[in-house]
Amino acid sequence: MLPCEVRSWLVSRNHLDATTLTQQSILTKESVMPSGSTTPSRGKSVAIALALVFAGGFSGSAFAQSKAPSVIDIEAGAAWQDRNDVQSPNDGTGTRFGLDRVTGSGPFFAPRLQFTTGIAPKHELRFVVAPLGIKGSGSFDQPVRFEGRNFAVGGVDAKYRFDSYRATWRYTFHDSAGWTWKVGATGKIRDAEITLTQGGTTTTRSNTGFVPLLHLYGERRLGKDARLTFEGDALASSRGRAFDLSARYVRDFNQQVSGFVGVRMLDGGTSGSTSYNFARFNYLTVGLQYRL
Repeated sequence: MLPCEVRSWLVSRNHLDATTLTQQSILTKESVMPSGSTTPSRGKSVAIALALVFAGGFSGSAFAQSKAPSVIDIEAGAAWQDRNDVQSPNDGTGTRFGLDRVTGSGPFFAPRLQFTTGIAPKHELRFVVAPLGIKGSGSFDQPVRFEGRNFAVGGVDAKYRFDSYRATWRYTFHDSAGWTWKVGATGKIRDAEITLTQGGTTTTRSNTGFVPLLHLYGERRLGKDARLTFEGDALASSRGRAFDLSARYVRDFNQQVSGFVGVRMLDGGTSGSTSYNFARFNYLTVGLQYRL
């Protein structure tokens, strides 16, 4: 389509009949535009055409990539304690002992709720609520001093709670026919508590804090309706570490609902002047995903 002022100029000067204008004539300076004309030049016409092409190409490419769908992920897990070593305070006045020897190794019920949503092409937010609570009765085979209280050899009740609340931003840096990879950062709030009870003696050690983590997600497609996924939040330092790693086999039942089975490892802890606690849990998981 020619600019209106160019078409009017051409018709008024009778260079060409208005019904036979062609794109070639407007780009041919000698046959259409006399030198010194004050009408838009060929350079302006080409610039306008390129601008229109660029705008059309931008709208077709940048906006063709849609945001990731919103997904609710419900997971039920059976968790086994591999280790759970505790000492508080972490000095000569506290006794280091295995809490898993008191509560047993499990399995313990460990649910998890996750919500992910796209906020822009390739950008997502992810929110996780992951409570973990266990309790059991066992016995100490040595005297234990915990949080300034003395516990004798013999029967003892124990409770352990490690609740996790997370928010993640992640970016899709690779997306091909077979693979998808995403990387990001996670902010985690942990709410932990350990309680020992023996007779009339009860004492509790609780801790709530913020932990920054790195995030990685990988997906390997196995055809149209199935895939393997890997997802992890992790970080380590000289004073402690935190790892939450999972692998799943996911199967689509329809366009909205998928089911999965998988494994998970939760490992970490901290060693400071006030307390020492390192634990590892291994999970078997099953659950559903629902795309909104």
